[in-house]
Amino acid sequence: MLLLSVDSSAVTASAALTENGSVIKSELINKGLTHSETLLPLIESVMQGYEYKELDAIAVTAGPGSFTGVRIGVATVKGIAFPYDIPCISVSTLEAIAYNFADENAVVCAVMDARRMQFYNALFKAEKGEITRLCDDRAISLEDLKKDLEKYEYVIIAGDGAKLCYDNINLENTALAAEDKRFQCGIGVALAAKNKNTIKAEALMPVYLRLSQAERELKLKKEN
Repeated sequence: MLLLSVDSSAVTASAALTENGSVIKSELINKGLTHSETLLPLIESVMQGYEYKELDAIAVTAGPGSFTGVRIGVATVKGIAFPYDIPCISVSTLEAIAYNFADENAVVCAVMDARRMQFYNALFKAEKGEITRLCDDRAISLEDLKKDLEKYEYVIIAGDGAKLCYDNINLENTALAAEDKRFQCGIGVALAAKNKNTIKAEALMPVYLRLSQAERELKLKKEN
């Protein structure tokens, strides 16, 4: 299976081309949220020597994450997939993060900064090369997350909200992920996509765990 995997859900952007689980090429950039300019060239770089019509599927992180970044990633993948009717795979950004730690023996706490000491979060068990989901993706306060993590023996905190979370959660059973494994990447997206169902490009949609700030403000005005 020739799979293109894409992420632009946070400050990093990445893409990977894999075939039957083997990495052909992968790239990651960390230049801030300018993915409208950088994502397509990144994809074209990993696709060098291959044509889009050769792909069996395209996987993309559909959220949670930056509202703009998620929309750019989903829209880019839909634009590539439509002309060739390429099947798509929707992947949780948090699950893609967890797959960076499949070789560990720990609970992986994937966190993305949702502002005001709230985090997009999910917990995963990493053991013997396998990743098992422990809870659904959610938006959670630092206080509630701390209560959840207290019951585990060893927790690795990863994601773009990892340092903020780690610095404020004050739990001795937690460790901050090394920077080279902290963020989601195309290879993690590919691993998370394994055994997931494909969907048509028109069915691929962003996954948001809460309304954007503009939508929240509009809703508040309507209620008042």
